[in-house]
Amino acid sequence: MPGPPWKEASRGAAFGTLQQFLPRAGSEYAAQRNFDYGPAMRSNVSGLSEYVRHRLILESEVLEATLQRHSFVAASKFIDEVFWRAYFKGWLEHHPTVWTDYRSVVQSLVDSLETNSDLKARYERAIHAGTGIDCFDAWVNELISTGYLHNHARMWFASIWVYTLQLPWQLGADFFYRHLVDGDPASNTLSWRWVCGLHTKGKTYLARISNIASYTAGRFNPQGLLAHDAKPLNESQIHAARPIPQAHALPAALRFGLLVTEEDCTPESLPFRNPPSALLGAVTTNARSPLPVGLLARQFAIGAVADGVERAALHFGLPAQGAQSDSWDDVLVAWARSNDLDAVVTAYAPVGPVAERLASARQSLANNRIELIQLMRAYDTCTWPHATKGYFKLKSMIPDVLERLGITGETQDAQRASN
Repeated sequence: MPGPPWKEASRGAAFGTLQQFLPRAGSEYAAQRNFDYGPAMRSNVSGLSEYVRHRLILESEVLEATLQRHSFVAASKFIDEVFWRAYFKGWLEHHPTVWTDYRSVVQSLVDSLETNSDLKARYERAIHAGTGIDCFDAWVNELISTGYLHNHARMWFASIWVYTLQLPWQLGADFFYRHLVDGDPASNTLSWRWVCGLHTKGKTYLARISNIASYTAGRFNPQGLLAHDAKPLNESQIHAARPIPQAHALPAALRFGLLVTEEDCTPESLPFRNPPSALLGAVTTNARSPLPVGLLARQFAIGAVADGVERAALHFGLPAQGAQSDSWDDVLVAWARSNDLDAVVTAYAPVGPVAERLASARQSLANNRIELIQLMRAYDTCTWPHATKGYFKLKSMIPDVLERLGITGETQDAQRASN
């Protein structure tokens, strides 16, 4: 069955995938993108999600290549998909307690599986493809065996999980996050919340039999098996917005080491004023969940970081090092001290496990008079400030974002004309 096992976790493979997809990124993608033809037929989608998620290829590179091949109008649906990822990341940066609350509830629910036999039995039927709902069970097997699900199938799956199987959404989001090779804290968590009516308050998503039958080209038709309504869930906590962190420049005289994480595997293009003196790669995919993380997700992240470190080693003329540890505090301090570093520098880690590890290590580094500096990409500083409410606030700013990023041409005029 095709899936990430044959997908190389490298920047070269990312650009190869982009080049294969580009001819179809315009009207063909718009017409076919919602169809889930099954794991053997994925030519109607880009296949770029795991590469963009690990930043083996940058969003700005994908956008520029697309707009060199297609007009903005023709490629607008695909461009929207690229910006949706930025929206989710930016929104979670503004509302980080959504993530910490989710993490806390997942841990509590995992603990309760040991004492709540009914919940455990229903949960295990779901994750072991034993529900008797053919489409859902097929998607469970596909997710585990390939590390991927079509975006439309992800919405159907989440809706069935919550409204038909009546399982806690957090356990479903955790199941996705453990197995998706493109698993992203923001996109995954907020998409599940959107299905439940928590992200856009009161707006839910109901998986409909006719929709599944139509957009799977008749592969599935779960007559009489799905819930007929989707009442929005409620939560008592108010997730107040906070300002997003400001970008910081790297002092020119600082002796620093470059840390490569799974959040950004193109480190050679970060905004340095002088080159690093040491290089280290570290992976924290196991921290996605208190439950075991899927092998494919772990393998891809390890491969992506290794590829990023190897390229950076060649680019900067440094030896490549890797770290295997569940605690970064001692590892980063020991590495920094052994290389006589004033600072550890890394790409900014948005809300998620890598950010949690860095936050923990920051104080240990500071206690040893070592600074932790996170460099932000221009794409993030251009998009995240507009991700405060719904997506369409950011969508309206796309022409300005493209202009600020230097992606120019007919794109801005075409987009402004379509607004």
